[in-house]
Amino acid sequence: MGAENLENHRIARDTLGEIKVPKDAYYGAQTQRAVENFPISGLRLPRAFIRAQAIIKRSAAIANRDTGQIEEKKANAIIQAAEEVMEGKLDEQFVVDAYQAGAGTSQNMNANEVIASRASEILGGERGDWTKVHPNDDVNMAQSTNDTIHVAINIAVAEELHRQLYPALEKTIQALEEKAEEFRPFIKSGRTHLQDAVPMRLGQSFDGYAQSIKNAYDAVKLAEPFLYEIGLGGNAVGTGINSHPEYSDRAIKAVSESTGLGFQQPKNRFSFMQNTGAAIRVSHALKEIAIHLIKVSSDFRLLSSGPRTGIAELNLPPVQPGSSIMPGKVNPVIPENLYMICSQVIGNDTCVSTAGIGSQLEINPMMPIIGYNVLQSITILSTGMDTFTERCIKGIEPNESRMSELMENSLALATALNPKIGYEKAAEIAKESFRTGKTVREIILERGIMSEKEAADLLDPENLV
Repeated sequence: MGAENLENHRIARDTLGEIKVPKDAYYGAQTQRAVENFPISGLRLPRAFIRAQAIIKRSAAIANRDTGQIEEKKANAIIQAAEEVMEGKLDEQFVVDAYQAGAGTSQNMNANEVIASRASEILGGERGDWTKVHPNDDVNMAQSTNDTIHVAINIAVAEELHRQLYPALEKTIQALEEKAEEFRPFIKSGRTHLQDAVPMRLGQSFDGYAQSIKNAYDAVKLAEPFLYEIGLGGNAVGTGINSHPEYSDRAIKAVSESTGLGFQQPKNRFSFMQNTGAAIRVSHALKEIAIHLIKVSSDFRLLSSGPRTGIAELNLPPVQPGSSIMPGKVNPVIPENLYMICSQVIGNDTCVSTAGIGSQLEINPMMPIIGYNVLQSITILSTGMDTFTERCIKGIEPNESRMSELMENSLALATALNPKIGYEKAAEIAKESFRTGKTVREIILERGIMSEKEAADLLDPENLV
């Protein structure tokens, strides 16, 4: 290594020996080994996860201090350092790739080393000097990767549901409900199998959209309580080895105080250690949201298609030019964007499911990628829904003349004749309408099946919905 590189590095040590670490890094040898071993994607576990790790380290220090396992001065330095990490002041020090060592040992040590170095500085020491605060003996006291990474997933997901997802869902549902009310007067042709069906109100379609998203919202709410069972204190396998008998309850209480959420002991700590069940449940619920959002966004694309050669019953707000070659073309880019996002969420759930299968004996080694994917799904769904709501739903306008035109020409209007002339004769009229291009109304008047007034009453859109 040249002189310039030597000036920019220090020597760090772990149980495998010495390794060069960037001079200004708060992390140490184990983090550096992970950086060198896993130069995979450049992706990192997100800020929400780092915050959750710091909440755990802070809570552990409080519990260990209050049970007399660590001296107060040292514990308080760890608490202060952890709080700085919670606030995002040291985010650049979390450098381990999302695709890393099994279970997240590298991620856990990244947090331990950063907090130990910062706590050492607070006590007058230097970065990487473990004589004042040790990453394993002090910051990681009474913990293991198995409980801390697992618990960090639950904390981060629970917080992000409340911070991001729920507000986005509520805004989307509200916007759809408002459009349902606004569009209630407009009557259009229904469609099943992409074929003409009986008339319905445009507002009824939007009622259906809103309720579908509400149902998916309820599915997340049903999954959420499982996140609050955290096995902090179970450490490696659930037995709580090397921890004070009161540690677990005290640490979990501190987590609840930090988050304002009701975390508690799991019903069975050994089951918690073996499985990432809560994250899997939430991921499945996020997939359900994605499926329903794809349906809504796809309907918007189809109903706005044209504008001259498609259905064109809806006018979506134009947000950008749609073609590099066709002047004046405007595409449904916001619904398309949401479809892409939802496709990623569905893919993420497949990844989470596959990683969930990776649980063996007392641990799931695939926890980092489970955490990464669930948190990414929450983020992109939330921001995607916000964009969809603000830049699409709120600006949708109905094309009333087009709806009336298509409904008047719908073969499904023959359905209204069933009570008068029966299904088979009504089918004949529908076929003739299709063959000749005449409307159902024109044919029944030509055949003298009923008077003009009777036809008008029978086919009055208000009487058909």
